Amino acid sequence: MNPSSESGRPPVLELRGVSAGTSRDPEAVLAADVNWTVAAGDFWAVAGLQGAGKSDFLMLAAGLLPPRTGEHRLFGEPLAGLGESRLPQRLRVGMVFDGGQLLNHLTVYDNVALPARYHRQLPPAEIEQAVQTMLEATGLLPWASNRPGTVPRAWRKRAGLARALMLRPELLLLDCPLSGLDGRHVRWWLHWLAALARGHALLEGHPLTLVVTGEDPWVWRGHARQFALLDDRQFLVLGDWAQVEQSAHPTVRALLAGPRAG
Repeated sequence: MNPSSESGRPPVLELRGVSAGTSRDPEAVLAADVNWTVAAGDFWAVAGLQGAGKSDFLMLAAGLLPPRTGEHRLFGEPLAGLGESRLPQRLRVGMVFDGGQLLNHLTVYDNVALPARYHRQLPPAEIEQAVQTMLEATGLLPWASNRPGTVPRAWRKRAGLARALMLRPELLLLDCPLSGLDGRHVRWWLHWLAALARGHALLEGHPLTLVVTGEDPWVWRGHARQFALLDDRQFLVLGDWAQVEQSAHPTVRALLAGPRAG
């Protein structure tokens, strides 16, 4: 039984009969008839080959792209349209883009501070303390005064995470957080996401619901608890890791036949 059903809370995210489009082509369909439920406390890994549409799918899940058809609910409420009336729901969701997607004219410090300055009515000193704490916790203090163009990719990705955590989201969506990273940074991310899933002190110990994407599901074995596949205009819920290994889907079999399978 999942935490949502135990507590009587509605699912964090629900997609029912959703047809997911893309940001570049409004007529394209990257996945049709998507039915997916994310419960509070879940840790999902969504696998997909390059070009499968993982980034657009996460943007839809976050409420940044509307579904072409079907119903999208966040925290039990329909997310109809992208207007200001739905902003409180969307602010409960954090999005970490591949590469960080930082604003190039701002320093790392100001990028991380931006959500709190824009969406929270807090005294400047309180915001400064929160940013300082976040930068220290994520190892970003040495880069705080740098603009993104002078920061290595691995640290830009961390800055994207720090920025997303500033509003203390309940659901965190991460687009290929491990892509392009060496082993040291991969281990850092796996450790950090595990801590967030358990309940990190930065979030006052509240467990965070996580959805990550990536091409290689093997790296998430032992970390993610639920797995899905985005492939050939389909979104397939696979289940836990044992069910992933038992899947006969050809793309799953191809992914499992990679180097880590040995």
